[in-house]
Amino acid sequence: MNISYSRPLSLGFQRMKKALFQPFDLNKWFRIGFTAWLAGLTDCEGGSSGGNHSNYNSHSHGFDDFFSFPQNAWDWFSTHPLWANLIIAGIVFLIVVISVFIWVSSRGKFMFLHNVAQEKSDISQPWYEYRKEGNSLFLFQLFFGWLSIVLFGCFLAYCFLSAKELYYGDFTNVAIFWAIAQMILLLIAYLLTMGFASLFLKDFVVPIMYKHRIGVLRAWGKFLSLFGRYFFSFIGYGFFIFILSIAVGIGVLFLALVTCCIGLLLLAIPYIGTVMLLPVSYTYRALSIEFLAQFGDDFNVFPNEEEEVLPIIEES
Repeated sequence: MNISYSRPLSLGFQRMKKALFQPFDLNKWFRIGFTAWLAGLTDCEGGSSGGNHSNYNSHSHGFDDFFSFPQNAWDWFSTHPLWANLIIAGIVFLIVVISVFIWVSSRGKFMFLHNVAQEKSDISQPWYEYRKEGNSLFLFQLFFGWLSIVLFGCFLAYCFLSAKELYYGDFTNVAIFWAIAQMILLLIAYLLTMGFASLFLKDFVVPIMYKHRIGVLRAWGKFLSLFGRYFFSFIGYGFFIFILSIAVGIGVLFLALVTCCIGLLLLAIPYIGTVMLLPVSYTYRALSIEFLAQFGDDFNVFPNEEEEVLPIIEES
């Protein structure tokens, strides 16, 4: 199978032009832009130890304060229970708000996908029709988000303890270098793993759920089976999207500078910025499902030509 990256991009761009500019309909832009906005709500990261303590300079004292921060923070919480309870309540409230955003965004992803695949501008119909798939995606994203936080917390704890040991211990420069290199490699591995998982979930697992009307775990099973057969094609897709995003980001920044940052201010306004960048997000969404369609009808979310022609024949 000859897997292409440029052809899905070209086809996605053509779909975007047809849907948004042929003809141009401002009402349609705002309706599709609303679903794109909902879908993207959550898409928006040594000193020397050879002297006594009386000879430490202020730089050393700074590191001493840093490494004693966990104990100092715990002592502060213990002596300020009111502030501790307020902070905990604020964290709980923030978790609830973020969870609501994730739920709405999960439903919005199917709304936006529906409009791109069907070339429509529906809002209420896909919101209700794909509620089961959206709720399944929400639970998975909630779990995935907490897992990401826990793993990153473990990584930070490992780096903190390792740095503390290096600071207070007596290690050679080579040992320090390899310890720091190990931390950097672990960080890169974490970012790549979570980045690819998030990308594949949005670009491929969600369309598979939409296509077969199944839950997120079964959709992951279907995708991973395909991923195992075309490993390098999907990894290449991830790097292709990364490079494309850099190019798009440079283009958006250039336009913002040309408009004396007025465009940048408008892009910062929620929903309005999404509507302004709708051609970009629409092309991205169409690109992903065009790429997935290359792997056969079982992964093609676009309506079949026979399904489009049949109602016309019956009416005639």
